[in-house]
Amino acid sequence: MKRSGPRSGVILALAAGFAMILSGCNNLPGRPGEDPVPRPDEVLDFKTLYSENCSACHGAAGKGGAAVSLGDPVYQALVDDDTLRQVITNGRTGTLMPAFGQSAGGMLTDHQVDALVHGMRTRWASPSALGGNVPPPYTASAPGDAAHGAGVYQASCAMCHGPSGRGGPVAGSIVDGSFLGLVPDQELRTMIIVGVPGTAMPDWRSHVPGPLSSQDISDVVAWLGAQRPQFPGQPYAASGFGPANGGSQ
Repeated sequence: MKRSGPRSGVILALAAGFAMILSGCNNLPGRPGEDPVPRPDEVLDFKTLYSENCSACHGAAGKGGAAVSLGDPVYQALVDDDTLRQVITNGRTGTLMPAFGQSAGGMLTDHQVDALVHGMRTRWASPSALGGNVPPPYTASAPGDAAHGAGVYQASCAMCHGPSGRGGPVAGSIVDGSFLGLVPDQELRTMIIVGVPGTAMPDWRSHVPGPLSSQDISDVVAWLGAQRPQFPGQPYAASGFGPANGGSQ
């Protein structure tokens, strides 16, 4: 029998190493495995989509964020699927709500927007949320009357926000220029109808002396809109820099 020499040993070692390299190729970065990571536009899991796109403003469970509480069953009863789909896709002009739909320059496909809408309905909508009451329409059918709204405010809102709207025994200022500059009329209407969960702000049914009608809400929104300054924000001090004092704009 012929004995293996040093050369044969080197060849066997090289062959074994090459076999190990080939077997490891399946684990190389970028090579599809048995469970490839889906592309961003293929993700349809609600928890993932909501966490990455919505939770920072609307709260981890749809509540407790800086923006409207999507997880509030009363809100879910107020808006229909088409409204949710349009707001997610196109955003809200004049607010911090951006457009998420690809058709409006965002990152989400139509299927992903539908997955968000379906997930919200499945988790947060409740057939008994309104207790048999019919809410005012989400959008106003006609402009409000600011003069009448001032009276509605005094009757239904002043006890918490104060007679002038600048703060009362229960709630803070509702006529602050910075607040009104950030919250457009539609969001004011939504807030009055739905209330603010976790605070003393009730929904439209629980106001004193009685539930607010759609026209009452439109009129109060018109009155609040009339308090909105032309240039919202912190005013320049009399001795500070600003356009009136030669400062930069």
